[in-house]
Amino acid sequence: MTKVISFISRKGGTGKTTNAINLSTMLHSLGHKTALVETDTNYTLNTLRKMEVYKAGAKEKSLFELMGSEDYRIAEEIETLRSQNDFDYIIVDSAGKPTDEGIKKLCLVSDAVIVPTSLTQNDLLVTYQTVADLSPAKELNKNLKIMVLPNRIHSLTKHKTIQEALNNLDAHILEIAVPQKNLFVNFSTILAEKEYLKIANAIIKQL
Repeated sequence: MTKVISFISRKGGTGKTTNAINLSTMLHSLGHKTALVETDTNYTLNTLRKMEVYKAGAKEKSLFELMGSEDYRIAEEIETLRSQNDFDYIIVDSAGKPTDEGIKKLCLVSDAVIVPTSLTQNDLLVTYQTVADLSPAKELNKNLKIMVLPNRIHSLTKHKTIQEALNNLDAHILEIAVPQKNLFVNFSTILAEKEYLKIANAIIKQL
């Protein structure tokens, strides 16, 4: 059965896109049929894919599928994709500033929602607001898993520090963090980053 994992945050720059791509490339490299749907109307990932295919001489048919959508229609399109049962995973990179209605509908068709966040005060405030906005969806979608993914975490930051910063959130805090490394920021839609395997496994384990 197709699993839908949506990356949602109330603001841009928290790591939705980088983690959505890193997760998609890793799942694809592991042999899972994967589709990544972006709801940014500029469809920047499609442009990145075309540039990478051109430079690497890769065959696009051998890569995971990349689709464009919009906040107001993404939920219906996911339902259609899921009914076709062509994919093991559908990853959604939600809009930078999703609407309340868009968030609600996306939560209803998702198996998991991931909220990436750093430990900066600004990102934490946004994360608390995002999780609060997502909580009512759990009443309508009893199987929905809401996860917080610590992102851009300094290598010297202790796990206890991360937990203390996030422990008041009404969500599952993933016990693994995305390090503050350039290799996770300079993402690719073709090549999976080996170091992301542990993070991908931690996410999939919750489904």
